Amino acid sequence: MKAGRRIAFEDLVRFDGERRLSSPGLIAGVDEAGRGALAGPVVAAAVICEPCDILSRVRDSKLVCENERERLYERILDRCLAHGVGIVEAGEIDRINILRATLEAMKIAVESLGATPGLVLVDGDRLPDIRVPAAAIPGGDGKSFSIAAASIVAKVTRDRIMREGAGVFRGYGWRENKGYGTAQHIEAIRRLGRTEFHRKSFRAGA
Repeated sequence: MKAGRRIAFEDLVRFDGERRLSSPGLIAGVDEAGRGALAGPVVAAAVICEPCDILSRVRDSKLVCENERERLYERILDRCLAHGVGIVEAGEIDRINILRATLEAMKIAVESLGATPGLVLVDGDRLPDIRVPAAAIPGGDGKSFSIAAASIVAKVTRDRIMREGAGVFRGYGWRENKGYGTAQHIEAIRRLGRTEFHRKSFRAGA
């Protein structure tokens, strides 16, 4: 099991290293969290971070349990050269649509880095409107160490927002479902209605 984890980590690191050969300078990874949720913001993170042993458990955030994500989040922020976060709230998502909101969050995250990367690796098949070289990497959170690190920062940031929201808007189960369309959440919407934290343009089930 440990060997499998180690090989996967090395593959993530190797992917970034191969891109660094043709793009000298710092590499930033970018990913988002919350794109498919019914409530809450979409959050993007940009991270410039060199891999090291203490970060060898960094993976796509979906493959890491919540407690481990929290630990890795703190380690990434402690070790990274720079990071930035972009947040677009539910009302703006409704106004401009989720794709544009996601790209806007990514743009904000990159512009918040405080450092200029030589290359930005973005999870997905679309690129935000940024002024530095960038490459779209479909499935990038499972290929690139930098994107995987960004996925953890984005996910933990958004999860914390949703847990805070759960204390204000009770009954929707956001501590557990983080605003996604679980049966519990959909039933709560039918029973309690939508809050200002909900995306009015998203269907909550038939």
